[in-house]
Amino acid sequence: MIKKLFFLSSLAFLISSCAELQSLVDSTPDVPLTKEEVARGLKEALSIGISNGSEALSKLDGYYKSPYKILLPEQARKITDKLKVVPGFKDIEEVIVQKLNRAAEDAATKAKPIFVEAITGMTIGDAWGILRGADNSATTYLHGSTNDKLTEAFQPVILESLNKFNAVEYWEKAVNAYNKLPFVDQMNPSLDAYVTEKSLEGLFSMVEKEELAIRTDISRRTTDLLKRVFSKQDV
Repeated sequence: MIKKLFFLSSLAFLISSCAELQSLVDSTPDVPLTKEEVARGLKEALSIGISNGSEALSKLDGYYKSPYKILLPEQARKITDKLKVVPGFKDIEEVIVQKLNRAAEDAATKAKPIFVEAITGMTIGDAWGILRGADNSATTYLHGSTNDKLTEAFQPVILESLNKFNAVEYWEKAVNAYNKLPFVDQMNPSLDAYVTEKSLEGLFSMVEKEELAIRTDISRRTTDLLKRVFSKQDV
């Protein structure tokens, strides 16, 4: 009987203590976010977006069988359209498109450190504006402030991947064959700059989706910092 009374008494004390603790927590005002925390939160969100985006796009068919599939530019299609009737080039457009997308998928595996380096350069000056801005504010900021540098850094990666899948050699053969046709204007369009542009468009689009998810879906805020920073935009 004494043990039972002691247990009930202890339980009542525990319940009372928990209630008091919860009341204390509820009555304690939120500690204001610092600019440094906001900047770190935004950088973390972008880093997660880059990581998830590059991982998704670097998988087999990540570009090739997705909304980000890279098609040939109009000038290149003029070449492939003419060559389709030439022996050995019947499926040239599909072959080269697949090679371009395979190169983009391969390059995406190397994109993360290039992007992360750019993200770490974000200053805290625009942090609050980005947090309170549109659902893609951080991605837009990253694109506007780093796209030129990223293009310069990413293009050699794309060229390396194009060579890895023999896309450059194959395209050169196609262009040479085209230029031997009668009554055509000589052309030699480069594809590495074009593939770089389209690859980065796909990556930025994936980052934008990840940013939107973190802003709108609480379950996607997978760290304490993300929960703390992005909770401020929910009110």
